Amino acid sequence: MSPPIDKALRKAMNHMRAGELTEAEELYKQVLSKFPKNKKAIQGYRKLKAGITSNGSSNSEPPQEQVQELINLYNQGQFKDALAKVERLISLFPRGMILYNIKGASNTALSRYDAAVDSYKQALEISSKHVETHYNMGLALQSKGDLDASIESYKQAIKIKPDYAKAHYNMGIAQKNKGDTDAAIKSYKQTLKIDPDYAEAFNNMAVALMDKGELDAAIESCKQAIKIKPEYDEAFNNMGNALKDKGDLDTAIDSYKQAIKIKPDYADVYSNMGNALKAKGELDAAIDSYKHALQIKPDLTEVFLNLGNALNEQGKLAAAIDSYKQAVKIKPDFAEAYNNMGMVLKDIGNLKAAINSYKQALKIRPEYEVALAEKLHQQAHICDWPEIEQDREKIIKLGTSNQYIDPFVILSLEDNPERSRLRSELYVKSTLKQKSLPLAPRSTMKPKRLRIGYFSADFHNHATMYLMAKVFELHDPEKFEIYAYSFGPDINDEMRQRLVNAVTVFNNVKKMNNKDIALLARQDAIDIAVDLKGFTKNQRTGIFAYRAAPIQISYLGYPGTMGANFIDYIIADQVVIPAKHSLRYSESIIRLPYSYQVNDSERVISDRKITKIEMGLPEKGFIFCCFNQSYKISPCEFDIWMRLLGKVESSRLWLLKSNMWAEKNLQMEAEKRGISANRLIFAEKKPQAEHLARHRLADLFVDTFNVNAHTTASDALWAGLPVVTKLGEGFAARVAGSLLTAIGIPELITNTLTEYEELALDLAANPNHIAEIKQKLAAYRLSKPLFNTELFTKYLEDGFQRAYQKHANGEKPSAINVPE
Repeated sequence: MSPPIDKALRKAMNHMRAGELTEAEELYKQVLSKFPKNKKAIQGYRKLKAGITSNGSSNSEPPQEQVQELINLYNQGQFKDALAKVERLISLFPRGMILYNIKGASNTALSRYDAAVDSYKQALEISSKHVETHYNMGLALQSKGDLDASIESYKQAIKIKPDYAKAHYNMGIAQKNKGDTDAAIKSYKQTLKIDPDYAEAFNNMAVALMDKGELDAAIESCKQAIKIKPEYDEAFNNMGNALKDKGDLDTAIDSYKQAIKIKPDYADVYSNMGNALKAKGELDAAIDSYKHALQIKPDLTEVFLNLGNALNEQGKLAAAIDSYKQAVKIKPDFAEAYNNMGMVLKDIGNLKAAINSYKQALKIRPEYEVALAEKLHQQAHICDWPEIEQDREKIIKLGTSNQYIDPFVILSLEDNPERSRLRSELYVKSTLKQKSLPLAPRSTMKPKRLRIGYFSADFHNHATMYLMAKVFELHDPEKFEIYAYSFGPDINDEMRQRLVNAVTVFNNVKKMNNKDIALLARQDAIDIAVDLKGFTKNQRTGIFAYRAAPIQISYLGYPGTMGANFIDYIIADQVVIPAKHSLRYSESIIRLPYSYQVNDSERVISDRKITKIEMGLPEKGFIFCCFNQSYKISPCEFDIWMRLLGKVESSRLWLLKSNMWAEKNLQMEAEKRGISANRLIFAEKKPQAEHLARHRLADLFVDTFNVNAHTTASDALWAGLPVVTKLGEGFAARVAGSLLTAIGIPELITNTLTEYEELALDLAANPNHIAEIKQKLAAYRLSKPLFNTELFTKYLEDGFQRAYQKHANGEKPSAINVPE
């Protein structure tokens, strides 16, 4: 007998021993077709058909036609019928291994995983080396969720058949589901080593690579899958996800569209494309994409969540809440939906309901840092200090390691600029992944006029405009062209008109996405882009992530570091950021003389006579005042204020009315400290000119600590009301000190709680001392630099010129100290 025939018969016998009867039968048939009288082949084939195994038992397998009938039932999805028939056959052929495999597969298809595993165990008792049984048991265990046992089954199959590509592939899936991404990638690579055309292995490896953040490798893996299988819709979807995560939103959207072209009812792709469109700022298109996904599959909770987010960004708050409610109706333990619903409830002013929504999110997921940070911020707004105290120890770690939070919401809860920088850096890294647009070649020639672009959502009657309005009017037209980019509400009030009349070009970009706004600024040839929002409400930091200009500066809006490599400078002064604090900021620092804060020297103070009775104040008695927002007030300063009220007879504390819960809680906290609630008086909101005028009814403005009075401090000083402050560590905690330095009254700046309390008490107890301070303030108001807008504008322009000169020289951004 020739060696090839011997080899074929040995291989057939090995298949029989392993229980691989189909493979054995095929080999015997091949030999007998060429050598019909070969005795060994005839004998082996007879044993096979008789069902004789290697241990000599007979009747192990039923007739082939009955097996085929079972296989047909299984392939047609008639799993219960297959099970009924297989049970009858097992009674006739108790050692029919293929029967136990069909029984196991049918049970797996019916989600009866324990029964399936039992079936495969019975098959392995007949032949422990049957590779397909080990593999099938791996599939059943994997479906059951027993990933360790599943992986062990695949390993047994691979031990018998090392080149078993499907076993390597499915072991990779189990390892990925277990969280062992490195092992999964190794398994997928082994699959591809055996079968280089295994498109699914390339696709799944791409998902694992994305989990590791290896986006370029993931994209390449998807491309390989598509090269093998050009109509592979899932690979196009995954490539879109990797491109989106990389920040290449346009190419991601193209990839999603290709997936939809192949599979028009692919709901997940519409969902993912909606996310990419939303990231681009194309909210209408994103909402359409989300709705299309829900038409295909109405129970996609993530889509309801993202739809709510997009509606929220459009200002459609009631619709956003409805979308979040749909999400939690389908999935009651959906923490993100409760968190985001809290955000919208906050925006409509229902702070208590917002806090309860955050609490529900935390009940579901106790370590949910975003929800905790937002809950604490709203509890600060309503001055619910006992609740905040319960989470005091958690504040230190919030947003500093794995989970990002909005850096702004923690500013008032702790004064720690190092942790503030960590929060900003993690927030930017996690939320702004788009690539910067390529810069044009750097010109070494300084243009005759620099083009400055100011970007804000607050170009209307707003604190930013109250401070900035005159600077826009005073910029030197011989040296500067001023462009304004407004992405806030279309409010055509007097402050908007001042701006429009002052700038070279006013661009209403509210309906444009971040990338297109950045491209517009490039088209406008903006030299320096100034972000007036930072991380405050309605910010569009994504514009600067695309890089709207070769030089980008953070100013005025956010009192801290942005932690972003695309923000080159922050405008400050020697008080808010002393040289020794520089490393706490990711930006290079442009330090202006005196104060960083601009002020409008033409702000109107109403000349209408406003009386104490009209404001609810007593005719006699010392009036301590703090018009800061309620979230800035903490028990630390409130303790001092209550002691002052206790020591200064007939005195009152005049606060800004912010919300009904804060008013009630502050009155309750006063009573706890032995001070009658009626000694706290809450001021209603008034038009700006009248608000400034009523400051004159107060005697002393007492500042908050972690976040000082900023615009509120300059309001008080402009109106002639002295401000007592305490210097903290971070930018936000040093602003009032900067303003007092610039107006020439540094003696109102203290460094400790004791100094602060003693100074406030001294001024309240000594009418001559407070009168002297007020006279000094009245004299310095127009003679010192704080309210000299012309001088400030020259310093600001000097800072811009110096920053641009560094750029023109090819220098990297570095600290700039603008001289007096």
